[in-house]
Amino acid sequence: MADSGSYLLVVECEQATEIEVGALGTLAFDAGFYAYTGSAFGPGGLSRVDRHRRIAAGDHDVRHWHIDYLLSAEATRLATVETFPDRDLECELATALAEAGSDRLDEFGASDCDCPSHLWGPTARSRLLAAADSVRE
Repeated sequence: MADSGSYLLVVECEQATEIEVGALGTLAFDAGFYAYTGSAFGPGGLSRVDRHRRIAAGDHDVRHWHIDYLLSAEATRLATVETFPDRDLECELATALAEAGSDRLDEFGASDCDCPSHLWGPTARSRLLAAADSVRE
């Protein structure tokens, strides 16, 4: 089995767009960088990140999670992936992103916890990565 852990995906929205996001409906995304926090403690562990990469590349078209809709949109690209093997940091990463002053998209990817969201942005890529680094230490 692959390592379990948490991860952060940085997604660039190259131009303002609207994206249908499953049960959340159609959401507007401004151009810029967004960070999504996730965890992978079930079967397959962090191989879930590889699945996200395949969706972003257009090589997998099954949509299970909110992030799948964002990753597969024509106006977006997966810019950076950070993994945190054997650490349960999904909600801590979301808190760090909030404290970094990032805006949130309510209820995005946070249906299984008390966080208001697991998607933050748009903001500078460097701010998102600095928030991740603050949790890594």
